[in-house]
Amino acid sequence: MSRSADRRELTGQLQEEAHRLGFSLFGVARPDPSEHAAFYEAWLDAGHHGEMEYLARDDARARRVEPSSSFDAVRAVIVVGHEYGSGAEEETPESLDGRRAVIARYARNDDYHHVIPERLARLLEWLDRQVEGGVRGRTLVDTAPVLERELAHRAGLGWFGRNTMLIDPRRGSYFLLGLLMVDIELDPASSPEPDRCGTCSACLDACPTGALLGRNDSGAPVIDARRCISYLTIELKGPIPRDLRPGIGNRVFGCDICQEVCPWNVRFASPRGDDAYAEQAPPHTLVDLADRLLRLSEKGYQRLYADSPLARPRRKGMLRNLMVGIGNALALGAYDPGEQAHVIEVLERALHDDQPLVRGHAAWALGQTDRGASVLRRRAAIESDPGVRDEIADAMVSD
Repeated sequence: MSRSADRRELTGQLQEEAHRLGFSLFGVARPDPSEHAAFYEAWLDAGHHGEMEYLARDDARARRVEPSSSFDAVRAVIVVGHEYGSGAEEETPESLDGRRAVIARYARNDDYHHVIPERLARLLEWLDRQVEGGVRGRTLVDTAPVLERELAHRAGLGWFGRNTMLIDPRRGSYFLLGLLMVDIELDPASSPEPDRCGTCSACLDACPTGALLGRNDSGAPVIDARRCISYLTIELKGPIPRDLRPGIGNRVFGCDICQEVCPWNVRFASPRGDDAYAEQAPPHTLVDLADRLLRLSEKGYQRLYADSPLARPRRKGMLRNLMVGIGNALALGAYDPGEQAHVIEVLERALHDDQPLVRGHAAWALGQTDRGASVLRRRAAIESDPGVRDEIADAMVSD
């Protein structure tokens, strides 16, 4: 048997093992330098990365375009997709109860940073047993400056949709990526998946904050992360810009809107979400979750969400998001008169929280109802933080 035939056979067996471990998408890419370096540099230079400075560091910029910088012995990159989509009924802001706290599907149970690396390590152990002399490798799940989606595209896992997500025609886009760099040659994908978005612009039309900018002159999809709900509710550390708050609706951690409206997810694909990401409890309401978190310290919050992606924004960031969600629900008239008394009570407690970030967004939320004026006036008399005072003043004018 020829060496290339041996590689094909081993790659096929490796794919079967990856599927056994729960990775429904699998491919192999060569560790060639990035072909998107110029686009990536232009995207950074335009400031579209916002406060994600780790993307713009000089060392990271150089390493992202050269996969071998993350593992100098690499000869092949195994790319896997781990599905979190459950195939559940389409969720859109119009079809959801505005009082519900909506969390992005991938974050409703275990943190994928804890799930995927362990399975990739088992895949590497399997491969090591198959090859005479063994195999060295490195698993990567957001742990090194690598352009994962480009490698996944090269490995045949999908095309870049207008929403910047990787879309597979059979599985859709509800999947997370993992990489396994190895020091042996494998059989790479013959060609990338062709673009099948056609003239569809559903994701651009549905994005409530205008984060999706369409394709550039080279055909690459462009996103302004500074306007993306996922960025605003997870990556942004400070106040959410006031003009963007209404568009967030009741999404308090991440956003799936551009995937929920994608025809490949709605009509064509058949995703199989892994149980690790399946929602384990009924969704929280905005007010009940805020009430619970206001009673916790930061340490208590981190203990509660130790194994969840929700640990990332920390207590103050999550409460900030919840205040925006509650304010939007008030503005929409989602609460009946009997519920509003409890809503105001929770917002008033938030207005006295130790964190200015929480107090400022609670003030904004109170400004969305005429029942918040007296609470705002009382706090204005004692508030010392300039940013919160500004939020209170603006809320009182709006009220």
